Amino acid sequence: MSPETTPTRLDLKKTEQLTIEWQDGRTCTYSVSLLRSMCPCALCKLQRDQRDPHQLMTEQKKKKTALTVLPGNYAEPIVVKDASLVGNYAMKIEWSDGHDSGIYSFEYLRSICPT
Repeated sequence: MSPETTPTRLDLKKTEQLTIEWQDGRTCTYSVSLLRSMCPCALCKLQRDQRDPHQLMTEQKKKKTALTVLPGNYAEPIVVKDASLVGNYAMKIEWSDGHDSGIYSFEYLRSICPT
C-alpha cells in the first residue's frame, strides 16, 4: 500500500462523518450520506449508473419511464449501525437502511475524498 492509500487514523462518528488521516499527511472527511450514496457494491453501482440489474439484457427492448430511487434519497436520516476493518485494505459498513454489502477499500475511499 502506498502512503496515499494507507490510513494512520480513522475516526467514525456514526451519525455524522468518517474522517481519515492518510500516511501522506492528507485528511479526508466523508459525510455518512456521501459514503452511503457512493457505496461500491455492484447493486449500488448499477443504480448510480441508472441500470436495472434485473433487466440488463432487455434494456434496449423496453423504454419505460420509471422513478429511480438512487442511494442518497432517504426518507429518514441514514446512520452507520456498525463498521469493521476488512484485512488491512478496507472497511465494511452496515447502514441503518439494512444495506451492508459494500466494502470500501482504502484506495476507493481516497479516490472519492471530498476535501
